[in-house]
Amino acid sequence: MSQQISRTSGEKEQKSMVKDLTSGSVPVLLLSFAAPLFVSNALQAIYNIVDMIVVGQVIGKTGMSAVSIGGNVLQIMTFIAMGFSSAGQILIARSVGQRNMDQVRKIIGTLFTVLFFIALAIAAACFCIRHHLLSWINTPAEAFDYTMDYTMICILGLVFIYGYNCVSAILRGMGDSKRPFIFISIAAVMNTVLDIFFVAVLKMEVTGAALATVIGQAFSFLFAISYLYRNRESFGFDFRLESFVPDRKAMSSIITLGIPMALQSAAITISQTVVAAWVNSFGVVYSAIAGVLSKLNMMMSVLSNAVTTAGASMTGQNIGAGKYDRVPGILAWSLGFSSVIACISSGLLLVFPDFIISMFTTDADVLAEAAVIIGPAILCFAGAATRTFAFSIINGSGNSRLNLLVAIIDGVIARIGCSYIFGFVMGMGPKGFWYGDGVAGMMPLLIGGVFFLSGRWKK
Repeated sequence: MSQQISRTSGEKEQKSMVKDLTSGSVPVLLLSFAAPLFVSNALQAIYNIVDMIVVGQVIGKTGMSAVSIGGNVLQIMTFIAMGFSSAGQILIARSVGQRNMDQVRKIIGTLFTVLFFIALAIAAACFCIRHHLLSWINTPAEAFDYTMDYTMICILGLVFIYGYNCVSAILRGMGDSKRPFIFISIAAVMNTVLDIFFVAVLKMEVTGAALATVIGQAFSFLFAISYLYRNRESFGFDFRLESFVPDRKAMSSIITLGIPMALQSAAITISQTVVAAWVNSFGVVYSAIAGVLSKLNMMMSVLSNAVTTAGASMTGQNIGAGKYDRVPGILAWSLGFSSVIACISSGLLLVFPDFIISMFTTDADVLAEAAVIIGPAILCFAGAATRTFAFSIINGSGNSRLNLLVAIIDGVIARIGCSYIFGFVMGMGPKGFWYGDGVAGMMPLLIGGVFFLSGRWKK
């Protein structure tokens, strides 16, 4: 009798922790799941530029250069965490859909251990090659010391970034997108307050900005892991030492799916760096215009990434539950929501180009040439919208081979190839580079569309 009561209590706790995404209105579930993710991504984007704003106002261009370069290094390291944590999220979602909570527990313990050791390994490797690393990316001599301080402090705090991504992936895989939003809000607020205090008040320069970032991430992770620990009985993970011993099958699945997902993001970042270098060769004006285009794309990506994460989790749960008939609706609504926003954004850019571009810069030379990015920006908006369809089905089904294919085609061949053809061969210059970037952004739709029509995602 007592065992029956215990089991019933456990089931109630589990229901409070795990959100079922396999029944109910698809658009309502998708919006309710994506909305907190959208705000989370927006906050993450905002606090990623707070360091540069504060440092730029207090220290100047050398500080801004250090934060920019150090931030790029940290971003590449973060992509690895995002790749593996996204893999864990999809695997958890599929196991939740199958009602296999024993497998969920194994994935959680394995994911924690894998990400922890990857964080330590990357931090140690970057520390050992720190001088070579900054030299390879052509860090300006006058900003070298600042960049070294910022980069090393952030890399030493890498374990907190990986830890936050791990806990958030676990919660999102279970259908909870609200609490990751709360945790990232904590990091954003703390980072902003500490930035001002350390840099402007205590005059700690770039070191203060780096410490603000790490402390914000640390508190965010501690709040997240504390929440997960308090609710451990809801999903049966007891946090005992033996529970973190990797399960061979779970680790194989995480690595098989995580490596292509990490490579996909890294490949896109690297190819965009190559294209940016080509643009920079045309002078500082076009380099500045490229920065405006990058910010516009980032704003659109904030939305598309939120819808993609929601769509992938819903797709994963429904495939796991064998409810294949709901998947087309999930993909259609994902594409529909992001397409509406892309159309609105494109319309605003067409009607108010001067106003929107002047929000980023008041330089007369830049404003005089900035209209050249309107076409490429609209094409990039469309690419971001269609990626929600592609990655919802690719990531949701856990197809590691397709992720690797997208990484190669979208991240390397199409982006660098199209940009080179439009920019150099056709003589379009920077405008051609940007159009090539936009065309490459449509490749995931082609790959994901063929995969969906083939029906292989059901297997």
